[in-house]
Amino acid sequence: MVIYDSVSRKKREFIPLSPERVTLYVCGPTVYDDAHLGHAKSALVFDLLRRVLSANGYNPVFARNITDIDDKIIKKAMEEDIDITTLTDTFTSAYHRDMDAIGVQRPTIEPKATESLEAMFELIDHLLKKGHAYKSTAGDVYFDTKSDSSYLSISHRHQEDEDRQSRVESSGEKRDAADFALWKSVNDGSLTFESPYGPGRPGWHTECSAMIEKHLAGDKAYAIDIHGGGADLLFPHHENEAAQTRCASDHELANYWMHNGFVNIDGEKMSKSLGNSFFIKDALKAYDGEVLRHYLLSTHYRSNFNFNEEDLLASKKRLDRLYRLKKRLFGQAVKVESSEFQTKLLEALSDDMNVSVAYALVDAMIAGANEGLDENPKDKVLKRRTLADLAYIEILLGFGTKNPFEYFQFGLDEISKGKIDNLVAKRTEAKKAKDYAASDALRDEIISMGIAIMDTPQGTFWERVE
Repeated sequence: MVIYDSVSRKKREFIPLSPERVTLYVCGPTVYDDAHLGHAKSALVFDLLRRVLSANGYNPVFARNITDIDDKIIKKAMEEDIDITTLTDTFTSAYHRDMDAIGVQRPTIEPKATESLEAMFELIDHLLKKGHAYKSTAGDVYFDTKSDSSYLSISHRHQEDEDRQSRVESSGEKRDAADFALWKSVNDGSLTFESPYGPGRPGWHTECSAMIEKHLAGDKAYAIDIHGGGADLLFPHHENEAAQTRCASDHELANYWMHNGFVNIDGEKMSKSLGNSFFIKDALKAYDGEVLRHYLLSTHYRSNFNFNEEDLLASKKRLDRLYRLKKRLFGQAVKVESSEFQTKLLEALSDDMNVSVAYALVDAMIAGANEGLDENPKDKVLKRRTLADLAYIEILLGFGTKNPFEYFQFGLDEISKGKIDNLVAKRTEAKKAKDYAASDALRDEIISMGIAIMDTPQGTFWERVE
């Protein structure tokens, strides 16, 4: 397995710190609003990585944090006059709902910033004792970037003034403009936490390093195997995380750094300031979650992704073909069986998650299976192998997991579905009673609603005809 390391800027063979436990940490959401397509892309990328690691025989321990301490959170809670915990719990639940809808598996560990303050204090104490941090007269604690000879080795860049970011505004007491806040003293009546340094809030970068040390780090040369996140986090966030960990402990933060590209909408970088942020919850009203998953994974993770509905519809048609093949084999038992297709699919995704090759393999498998079934509809060997291949796609790529008939029902509201289910049930009863006139009349009524029905040994199923 090889992955592209953002620091060395090249593909590297993946050699885990421990074969029994591969550690992966990804920066999670700041929970003050609904998740958008940028969140979805990043979550899907590392969900796929986790699946590929598992398929290669590794045991990934996956951590993704929840940032529930942030100025944006405090500002929104004040504007809406609601409790901060209520706000963050609401949007944490919304994030989980959206991720579940697009097939993102829950992380092994999901620490919250509010639950990790003691770990942050421990990190800050180590940095103060080792001379890598200092206190200001106002009660702030800053990291001394000049004390770290390897600072900027992650991003390979020079710090620009406009890139400096902190959780709250600088007090002007930093020794150097590049220094960043580990703890900020706050005395404005807003949310604060007690600490050994006085009341305040942690710096933006502090929580991830602390959480990694608490939940994942061992006694190796690196705290974890892989650290991931969006490309916008490489600097300053990941640079500062790496500096903190390097100086506070006896190891580097991560052996491999992976970053996914931006999501653009019709060619424009997605940004709320541009007024084109596309929430996942809105996309899910128009498209099945697996359609979004299939589409958002279709471009290599390091590339920027241009989201537009024309490409989305084309991606849906590709996924539809998979479900039509699944429908063709519906009701038959699935048995675990390896194949050349499965080997090639894993090889493609093990090459820095080469989805272009992977999707081409899936398309070719579907076309070949349909051609073979057209020639010999009773080919049991082909049916068995195809079902095994479809099951492998579910595990590795995370789509094709649904009942094929229910997949094609998307777009109907629950009232309409209930009405159709009721008509189908009445038709079934009429057939049992050998009332064929009533059965035919009900069939015609169902078809007139734009619905196709299919009688199988497992029962009668229906789907929407587009």
